[in-house]
Amino acid sequence: MNDPGEMRVSDAEREAIVERLRIASVEGRLTLGELTERTEAAYTARTQAQLAVITSDLPGGHPAPAPAYRPPPPERGQVRRWFVAVMSSSKRRGSWRIDKPLGAVAVMGDVLLDLRQAEVRTGGVVDIMATAVMGNVKIIVPDGVDVELDGIAVMGDKKVQVAEAPPGTNAPLVRVTAYAFMGDVKVVGDSRTKPLKKAIAAWRKQWDELTGEYGHYQAGPGSHHLHSPHPERSQHPHPHAPPWPPAPPQPPHPPQPPRH
Repeated sequence: MNDPGEMRVSDAEREAIVERLRIASVEGRLTLGELTERTEAAYTARTQAQLAVITSDLPGGHPAPAPAYRPPPPERGQVRRWFVAVMSSSKRRGSWRIDKPLGAVAVMGDVLLDLRQAEVRTGGVVDIMATAVMGNVKIIVPDGVDVELDGIAVMGDKKVQVAEAPPGTNAPLVRVTAYAFMGDVKVVGDSRTKPLKKAIAAWRKQWDELTGEYGHYQAGPGSHHLHSPHPERSQHPHPHAPPWPPAPPQPPHPPQPPRH
């Protein structure tokens, strides 16, 4: 009899887990970075066991499959949370809560919004209106989110530098409307900025064990560090095993003259 944990998962089961992750985000249980990482894992899961560990530290049972949810665009006049820099700088990073649309204005100054550790209470969607007048607005997101960038750039630039989610996946969405006048509005991902310092989560260790990746990485403050490529040989070698690493080959001895 097959192990139930080795049963293959369906697309509907993956979407159900993604919906459960989105609800956990709204409840403040996951940051945008965690939501993005686990959503990506859900879409790559192949077995029931792999899918189960993604939500192993979250309460509640498996929800029924639900259609992808996207809040409508903010209505005109809706209150935003503003970050303004006029000949100065304004930065928001670390742990913070996003429960309404955001606004960023940089006039001969700089605004930095780092969303990676933010709690997104808006259904996995962050709406930002960014204006840069001879200044810069930089938005840092986890790689793997979807980014929609619209707006106008006049003698300026608006660009996305993010490794986005594959098409057709219900990944978190960052929607940016940009107005750049002799300034820049940029949305950049993890791979193009300073990485966060964090330890590997317990669910990720279980995931790596199930997917055969455990042992190739070691949790560290900020990034994964490679183990020795042959850990079983670098620790407690067999008494009759050849030395590791192997000794370099020795040059052949020169021929000896015959003895008379």
